[in-house]
Amino acid sequence: MAKPLTASRLVKALRDEGLTVHEVRNWRTHNRNSKGLWGPLNGVMIHHTVTKGTDSSVELCYEGRSDLPGPLCHGVIDKKGEVWLVGNGRANHAGLGDSDVLRAVVNESKLPHDNAANTDGNRHFYGFECINLGDGEDPWPEEQKAAIEKVSAAICRAHGWTEKSVIGHNEWQPGKTDPRGFTMDGMRSRIKKRLAGKPGGGTDGKPAPEKPAPEKPAPEKPRPGTRYERFPGGGFFQAGAHSPIITAMGKRLVAEGCSHYEDGPGPYWTEADRKSYAAWQRKQGFSGRDADGIPGKVTWDRLKVPRS
Repeated sequence: MAKPLTASRLVKALRDEGLTVHEVRNWRTHNRNSKGLWGPLNGVMIHHTVTKGTDSSVELCYEGRSDLPGPLCHGVIDKKGEVWLVGNGRANHAGLGDSDVLRAVVNESKLPHDNAANTDGNRHFYGFECINLGDGEDPWPEEQKAAIEKVSAAICRAHGWTEKSVIGHNEWQPGKTDPRGFTMDGMRSRIKKRLAGKPGGGTDGKPAPEKPAPEKPAPEKPRPGTRYERFPGGGFFQAGAHSPIITAMGKRLVAEGCSHYEDGPGPYWTEADRKSYAAWQRKQGFSGRDADGIPGKVTWDRLKVPRS
């Protein structure tokens, strides 16, 4: 049994494991705690969404449905293997399940067959919805399965659990089929191997810094007299940040063909800025958490944001 991770600890654990994490709107305070208990936590539950498309799936899991209010999970894992956090606290994802299964998860012992629906799972499990139609034909990209592995390992590390604390919805509640398309026994084997190493696959347990890009032609030399903005630090780029530097950065991203803007860049740091910068990081040869859209000094210096 464990106390729930704080929002900040969860984000750190996921990013330390090498995941790209998106924080959706007010996810840190978005929950169903007023409707029931949240905790103690005993495990991680994996689902499939029966939907397609990242934006619509994330929106559904954040808002819920008329008959089932959101959040419908804590995070959504998309086909690219990126994680979208939509809730922090009690979420409508697990429903009623088998008390014998919960006991086995707590004891990290062999799972019994789920044949009862007598225990509140929303109280005891972190829930992650994976974007898949669940028809047995919709593919599971390796990037997505790797992200399921990493998400599960990150939370298990944070709580000191083994892979036996990770289950599928189909192992909890009678009649459920999710996740369909891979076996949870196979996924637990992957998680076990990952837990035997360091977070993120490194050697010191620390998240890797922005890595050098593959060798590329020398960057264009600055024009005489041009002055560029110094890197303001990664902590500068967060919700609520407002500066002409952000506008200048956005204009450079557009010029480099890395635009996710609908109305053009502006002075406030937005999700469009993050997505655009992530495209720039990928263009420079970075990937994984090094292409999370939060500027690092290497890519900032290459972008050459002019001073206003």
